[in-house]
Amino acid sequence: MRFGLLAFPLALFVVNAAGAAAEKAPPPYTLTEVWTPIPPVVATPVGSVPSDAIVLFDGTDLDAWEPVQPNGHPWRIEDGAMVVIPTPAPARPCDQQTKRAFGDIQLHAEFRTPAVVKGNGQDRGNSGVFFMGLYELQILDSTNNPTYVNGQSGSVYKEHAPLVDASRGPGEWQVYDAIFIAPRFSADGKLLSPARITAFQNGVLVQFNVALTGPTPNGPTYNLPKLPPYEAHAAKLPLLLQDHRTPVSFRNIWVRELNLPDTKS
Repeated sequence: MRFGLLAFPLALFVVNAAGAAAEKAPPPYTLTEVWTPIPPVVATPVGSVPSDAIVLFDGTDLDAWEPVQPNGHPWRIEDGAMVVIPTPAPARPCDQQTKRAFGDIQLHAEFRTPAVVKGNGQDRGNSGVFFMGLYELQILDSTNNPTYVNGQSGSVYKEHAPLVDASRGPGEWQVYDAIFIAPRFSADGKLLSPARITAFQNGVLVQFNVALTGPTPNGPTYNLPKLPPYEAHAAKLPLLLQDHRTPVSFRNIWVRELNLPDTKS
């Protein structure tokens, strides 16, 4: 009888200890919760740029830019906009590039084709944003202006037509928001992964994670029967805006450098 009295408290202790352990065990759903590393904070004030953005043009000066040609002329600032000063043919156009080099970036740029319509096809309101100076997101006055679809506004020039035509009319400000992922090369110059672009025009998706076959054709490569192949280049190169002999305007240009893992595709 005494043995039974001793055994009962012991059994009760074991049961209580097991119950306490069960209570301390985390709920199963917590096994999928990740707490570190904590993402960095980026402030996004209304009416301003993200806190980690690099402002390339805010309407006040051209300090972040330089002519691509050593003896080239800078563009002009007019009413807070950077405006192309068209270079008459046959002189070589005077593109502008950033003094700073970039790789993977998020880009915001606002642009406007001339309100007075002149020319047609590729000769109307033509310019472009060249990531790394090599990979072009096309700018064109595409309103009632038939041309090849992989050369209209919103296209990755000569490589990818836009998903939709989201263009506004001539003289209206438009917006590009884009993600550019630079190509990766091995130490011996072999292509590991191609450049990729996702782009929104005026808030509408026009390119989704498209892979580029190489630099977009421009200048001497314009009439090649095949698109130019990749050639190994630096991991970071300047951003370029094109002088296509049309007074296209730009404003509110900024980028965010992206720290993304290398992935092969």
